[in-house]
Amino acid sequence: MPLKKLFKFATPGTDESKEAKLYRDLLRHEARIGGELFGPLPPGGRREFFCLDEHTWVWHEEWIDDHGNRQTKTTRYDIRPSGIVKAQDGQAYQSVTPEEAKRLLKAAKLYEARIRSEIYEPILQQ
Repeated sequence: MPLKKLFKFATPGTDESKEAKLYRDLLRHEARIGGELFGPLPPGGRREFFCLDEHTWVWHEEWIDDHGNRQTKTTRYDIRPSGIVKAQDGQAYQSVTPEEAKRLLKAAKLYEARIRSEIYEPILQQ
């Protein structure tokens, strides 16, 4: 469900700052749910997976390595007419393999089902 439709339902007559806060809060909640799709996190870890807009998916993960150092990796997937490309940690875009594209599609479908059932359907049923 596009978030703008939800804004009209959930916050009629509010100002832009409240809408911006609602958008950020919903995106954080979606990202947390998305991060749960891939199993348990190690202690001290954090994982997020979310749809930023209709063409962009983001995977972010933080963990503590064997030396006790915090590590992070952010992957941005852009869906383009010519195919799916990704950039990791600010590097140049590269095409994804067909196998990675299949995994992204599977994750996107799981994500959509979870956020719909856990966030949006309960709100709209009120």
